[in-house]
Amino acid sequence: MTKYLVPSGYAEAEFTEKRSRFIGHVWQVESEDEARMRIEEMKKRYYDSRHNCWCYRLRTGGAERYSDDGEPQGTAGQPMLNVFQHEGVENVCCVVTRYFGGVLLGTGGLVRAYTQGAKLALDAAGISVVSRWVRAEFSCPYSLFERAKQETAGVDGMVEQVDYAADVTLHVLLCEEKISDFTTRITEITAGSSTVCVTDEVFQAVPMKR
Repeated sequence: MTKYLVPSGYAEAEFTEKRSRFIGHVWQVESEDEARMRIEEMKKRYYDSRHNCWCYRLRTGGAERYSDDGEPQGTAGQPMLNVFQHEGVENVCCVVTRYFGGVLLGTGGLVRAYTQGAKLALDAAGISVVSRWVRAEFSCPYSLFERAKQETAGVDGMVEQVDYAADVTLHVLLCEEKISDFTTRITEITAGSSTVCVTDEVFQAVPMKR
């Protein structure tokens, strides 16, 4: 089954290190052209900055590119790319902008700063799992409502909608390979009174719980 990680969306994060201002940006992208468009947008937006270092990592074709944009070789683009490699995140573009504050950071300081810029932006964006997901629904007594939500979260699922009537009905989104275990658990906690019914299958990105 195809399953991979991507940023949940666009985000930026900023911090200051020894008077240098660093602004990290992360996007989900689908092609090199889209990644380079984002990079050029930041270069124009922050035209007065000292550096706009960047990297991107794509699933299709396995393309990985980066640039130190004038920083000493190996101190910016590669450390940024390492963040996404470590997290297993693909289809991602990252730009870290630096406004020089007048204090040299040294090689180690630059590596740490650009790593932090990429990581903070990714944390702000969040990570989503792209996979085949199953939509399902089931009913249970109100007394088991919280337990049912816990069981859903326990298999990294998500409650999309709740209907309140004589019983409570949960509409959930579950990873395809976990539907069998989830069905068994719901049957157990409801003593066989509830049946999990699959209503749809979708291939999409769903945010991870961090």
